[in-house]
Amino acid sequence: MADGAKTKIEAKTTEKNGSQVMLDVLQKNGVDICWGYPGGAILPFYDEVHSSKIKHILVRHEQGAVHAAEGYAKATGKLGMCIATSGPGATNLITGITDAKMDSVPLLALTGQVATGVIGTDAFQECDTYGMTIPITKYNALVRSADDVARVTQEAITVATSLRPGPALIDFPKDIQVAKTKVFKPEMRLAARHYQKPKIKGDFDRLVDAIARAEKPLLYVGGGAITGNAYKEIRELAEKAEIPVYMTLMGLGAFPAEHKLSLGMAGMHGTAYANKAILECDFMLALGARFDDRVALNAQDFARNATRAMIDIDEAEINKRIPVDIHIVGDLKDVLLELIKRVKKQTRKNWVERITKLKEENPLRFNVEPGSIKPQQTIYELWKKTRGQAVITTDVGQHQMWAAQYYTFNEPRNWITSGGLGTMGFGFPAAIGAKLGRPDKDVFVISGDGSFQMCMQELATLAMYQIPVKILLFNNGFLGMVRQWQELFYENRFSQSVMNYNPDFVKICSGYDIPARRIDKQSELSAGLDFLINSKTSALLEVTIPEQEKVYPMIASGARYDQMVDFKTKSDKGSEMLVHLNRVEKR
Repeated sequence: MADGAKTKIEAKTTEKNGSQVMLDVLQKNGVDICWGYPGGAILPFYDEVHSSKIKHILVRHEQGAVHAAEGYAKATGKLGMCIATSGPGATNLITGITDAKMDSVPLLALTGQVATGVIGTDAFQECDTYGMTIPITKYNALVRSADDVARVTQEAITVATSLRPGPALIDFPKDIQVAKTKVFKPEMRLAARHYQKPKIKGDFDRLVDAIARAEKPLLYVGGGAITGNAYKEIRELAEKAEIPVYMTLMGLGAFPAEHKLSLGMAGMHGTAYANKAILECDFMLALGARFDDRVALNAQDFARNATRAMIDIDEAEINKRIPVDIHIVGDLKDVLLELIKRVKKQTRKNWVERITKLKEENPLRFNVEPGSIKPQQTIYELWKKTRGQAVITTDVGQHQMWAAQYYTFNEPRNWITSGGLGTMGFGFPAAIGAKLGRPDKDVFVISGDGSFQMCMQELATLAMYQIPVKILLFNNGFLGMVRQWQELFYENRFSQSVMNYNPDFVKICSGYDIPARRIDKQSELSAGLDFLINSKTSALLEVTIPEQEKVYPMIASGARYDQMVDFKTKSDKGSEMLVHLNRVEKR
């Protein structure tokens, strides 16, 4: 009798259900936090989450879950994970998954699915999640057997975090979540090309020679420098060969903005001095950057006088939009380590002096007028008061560009934004993910009255878990970037860009017991920022700004760099502010 009982106990311990197996693989891969929203088709998995060591954050909308996971991944470099049920839960993740694909974010999305026996019958809350996400994931799978759970989970994590990172999705039918299996070991069936670094290929000698011969070279640094952890090597190369550096929106922080060789951000709303340097350069080396249409706005004219070179881990990016003269395919960090060995130490006195002059002659400019608060000055003051040490997330619009221009980033992973897809609503949940990933850092989300209302429901998440995220909210009563384009290109026809029925954001915060203030006078700015910065809990500062304020410099979509429009108008009501990297001048 005793022996029979013992045999039954051993039999039980040799089997686990699909949900338990998946959780085991997740934990073995270092996943310790996720964001999600439960529903019928994912309930068996949630039942196991209840007793697991993985911390789960309950959001108020699935879009909040995926953006929080993105923010966590961007802030830490680790895999971010989000969970949703089938049907509408899964479709609510689509925007965030696409965002992660565009910005190369390591993300794992887990979706519930109806039982395998009713797939294809239009069952309640059924949709083809697998089919819909094929174009927007690096890896996706519909699990049809509990014996496949360990393998599929490991493959998804491996692909999402390897080479050029990106999103993976597992569609997990309800019956497979509870089905028993004895297969616990995740033996992958992936081809090596999906996760092993490619062998470096390209002409090093030609690249080294081009660097040596160049008189006016530039390094063009994108987000791949951060995801590839190559920022130290970029600085070493820049200093050894004395090459000035400009960055894309996603590359900010990959090279210290206050370094003498830094030109800051280039492109549509980049600094005037970076854009003018691009017009003058005779050699350009792209590092983890893809010549996208926000930097290389006019593909035929971009850096027309320069020899163009490119290093990228993704061979598909080579010559995709703009042809390059020299390219090397390989892991950026590995390629740079080899390149640094080969290049000779150089000095480029004339070019560096020219860069310095361009900076002095073309600083960022804005008007300060009595009474009103300018968003540029607000962000600049935030940078000074936080000593540039905060993690900044943004939504998308004018405020995003002002933040990129006026908050100076000297380190990677302190700047978190939606670049490729440009997703409004990204910034607030991303700040929640960033804060939970880096609890030692002050985290601020800079948003606008349009973007903030797209994921404003996550105030409940902030309050429920007592997450001390600081919200700087600009309110101009418009969709600001849309208004700017309508004024400049559509003869002031402000069609559907007026936001004149905004809620009282301060009152909404009070409903969640979140401290909040509103300011609309310049004299209130310093005290308002002090309130936000010094709050021990989450807090919101709403700043009323002029509706007509624009982002400058600006190069229109498809225009040439020599068609850049810079800020030129000096206000009769106030003074012009010239902002350099570490000082401000008043005229």
